[in-house]
Amino acid sequence: MSAAGARRCGDRAEARRSPISATTTVTAARVRDGLSFAGGRTTLDHMPFVDLEDRRIYVEDTGAGPPVLLVPGTGARGHTWTEQVHALVAAGYRAVTMDNRGSGRSGPVPPRLTVTDLLTDVRDVAKRLFDEPYRLVGHSMGAYVVQEHLCAGPPVTQAALFASRARPDAFSARLAAAERALHDAAPEIPAAYDAVVRAALNLSPHTLADDAEVSTWLDLFELTPRDPHDAGRKAQSTVDWDCDRRADYARITCECLVVSFTDDMLAPPAAGRELARAIPGASFVEVGRAGHIGMLERPDEVNSTLLEFFGE
Repeated sequence: MSAAGARRCGDRAEARRSPISATTTVTAARVRDGLSFAGGRTTLDHMPFVDLEDRRIYVEDTGAGPPVLLVPGTGARGHTWTEQVHALVAAGYRAVTMDNRGSGRSGPVPPRLTVTDLLTDVRDVAKRLFDEPYRLVGHSMGAYVVQEHLCAGPPVTQAALFASRARPDAFSARLAAAERALHDAAPEIPAAYDAVVRAALNLSPHTLADDAEVSTWLDLFELTPRDPHDAGRKAQSTVDWDCDRRADYARITCECLVVSFTDDMLAPPAAGRELARAIPGASFVEVGRAGHIGMLERPDEVNSTLLEFFGE
């Protein structure tokens, strides 16, 4: 790896913090524009369903070149990768995003989803779309799915794992249980309250302290409220880290990059460092001034980190 690249993560390795500058600070308005329901700023070559034996997975396939499959996190759709798709396509890659079952247009959705269900979707979509080795990118639950998929030794050359971990901790386990309890109770939650909770859990304190920026984020979240009655979201809530996977991740053989965000309360940098130590030869990068959805808060830093890794 180059000196400017991510340092290898060993027991004594220090994380490289991605530099922050005013020119790379994203605004929520930019995210809003990129994730507009009209399709954002991405020009898609085609927007097919991948029809599998008993499932239909919605994908957006953009660009030409070495293929990259991007897997979103809990409750998110493939278009949350809009900023990364732009960067990848501009750099000469073919970027494919997918909706996990339980979010967006993929289905059918069983009452309960497992990580095996979702990694099977990733595996089968890749087999159907790619006739060459490919790269994988995952965020949060999507990273967990990618990690489990990698244990089987698929034809993946590189994998980037954002906001992830190798095992649950007390807070993440209780939060997952609380999410399931929320869906079981299915209360009516005001959209404004839901927006504030999501902002507090997912954004950096630096963003929350910027009145103009946080106001736009809150407006964005309020426009896309979570529905506790949503069967798909409830099915996804059963996909969580329920055991220590470090010993299994020692079997992963492809080149991996683990990226954590400094202000991420849901998957803190310490969990990312531990994950990187568990995967042989994995590298670790920490992006500053970003929370759990750092690829939306700090897309320029995330994109440069991702492209540098792929370039190596």
